[in-house]
Amino acid sequence: MPRLARYGSRRAGAGLCGAVLAAVALTGVAQIAPPSRGGLLVSSTLERIAPKAADDGDAALDTGAAAVASHADELVLSVEFTNTSEQVVDAVRITSPVPAGVRYVADSASGPGSEALFSVDEGRTFGRPDELTIVGADGVARAADAAEYTHVRFVLDAPLDAGALGIARFRAVPR
Repeated sequence: MPRLARYGSRRAGAGLCGAVLAAVALTGVAQIAPPSRGGLLVSSTLERIAPKAADDGDAALDTGAAAVASHADELVLSVEFTNTSEQVVDAVRITSPVPAGVRYVADSASGPGSEALFSVDEGRTFGRPDELTIVGADGVARAADAAEYTHVRFVLDAPLDAGALGIARFRAVPR
């Protein structure tokens, strides 16, 4: 089973702000807005799935500035969220931009007890994949492709108990 090589920093409420995304040859920095209410602490990581080594069958961990993701590599963006308050938090929505320089891998979003919604308009609107359309240069609307998603939103099905922790993630590949 492949291991994950971690890139970026995990900072409460800061998302990938300041992450070392250059290590995976991406352009731009993705951010998750700090939570503004309810005692929700959010952090995120971007990890590269390292290929299996031919000699031992185990995956190698590639870390540091010398590790560069190829177009064949898959990345995993994980968002960890914790209710740090002493109260139940209702209507939790965790929104993560798809980092610049990568594209979302279809059907890869997962978060226990949540529904994944997607945006193709920089996070202004969200919907299920079959609800998303793009207007082409010819003015004709067509179904959006997963590679065109700009944001992923995880909507929790139930309130988040005090002290509860959750993790949601999706896969991406370099453009």
